[in-house]
Amino acid sequence: MAPDWLRHTVFFALGLIVQTSLLSAAQVEDGIIAIVNSDLIMLSEMKRELAPVREQIQKEYRGAGLARRLKTAEYMALTSMIERKLQLQEAKARGITITDQEVQQAVQQMKRQGRTIDETNRADMKSVREQLELLRIVDRDVQSGVMVADSDIKRYFQEHRDRFALSEEYTLSQILIRPRSPDDTADAMEKIREVMTRLKQGESFEDVALRFSDGENASHGGRLGLVRQGELLPGIERAIANLVPGGISDMIETSEGFHIVRLEEKKPKQFRTYETVRAEIQGLVFQQKNEDAFQAWLAGLKNKAYIEIKFESALSGPPTTGPVPRPSLKSKE
Repeated sequence: MAPDWLRHTVFFALGLIVQTSLLSAAQVEDGIIAIVNSDLIMLSEMKRELAPVREQIQKEYRGAGLARRLKTAEYMALTSMIERKLQLQEAKARGITITDQEVQQAVQQMKRQGRTIDETNRADMKSVREQLELLRIVDRDVQSGVMVADSDIKRYFQEHRDRFALSEEYTLSQILIRPRSPDDTADAMEKIREVMTRLKQGESFEDVALRFSDGENASHGGRLGLVRQGELLPGIERAIANLVPGGISDMIETSEGFHIVRLEEKKPKQFRTYETVRAEIQGLVFQQKNEDAFQAWLAGLKNKAYIEIKFESALSGPPTTGPVPRPSLKSKE
């Protein structure tokens, strides 16, 4: 079954080699920047494809960094457009068609998910239809052949045990002293030292918390209850790492103030059983196999295609001195 079509992004790096000819934006307003079998990709198409990304990059970068980022974005956009053309051509060759009813159903689904679609805009409707065609061909040629065996699931479980571990759990109590103002740090320090002295002299943690703590749990003897590793402030995590149940930490300074923490109970890391994670692993393995199969299928489309790039850097200006990733495509005569 195909995944939600909105989540499928046809965007992968190209691995072919091409002979290139330069096309400068200063020379023409529009022109052919790539030939994919019998289809052309125009400069104006890529400008539309790149517009949102280009706007964002121009907000974040300046100078040479801006030029490099724009050039990288151009080549990535061209890569995506070429791969999209190849897949749509394959869908057409295989006789895949999408009905108007299917397009309307997809449009309504997009609107329910908050997307804005102009049903009177031919370009928008064409884009929806093409997305459905892409999903249909990938489902037919790729996903339908992906199988996950029990041996695959068990092997993944054995090789990724830590991924299915449950975090350590702590039951804690704390005394928190908050400075009343930025200038009150010294007074708060003096108060937390008095608290530590009382604890060392044997006073009850609960009684001291009730009298001195500024924490919301002071009325309950400072008891925080059960927390998991990763839920605490980093300073507190480090302080309790080597405590044994009943142990009390030294003073801990955090953005909240000054803490003294007692470890009541500690549950070590536990591992979920194979039975409880089997379905989750099956999904993970399927995703990986599906990705591998898709990449192999896409490589096959490229290997049998005629692809010619007629593009250097038509949108971002002259090339920069730094190295820039670029698609390399194979031209088959």
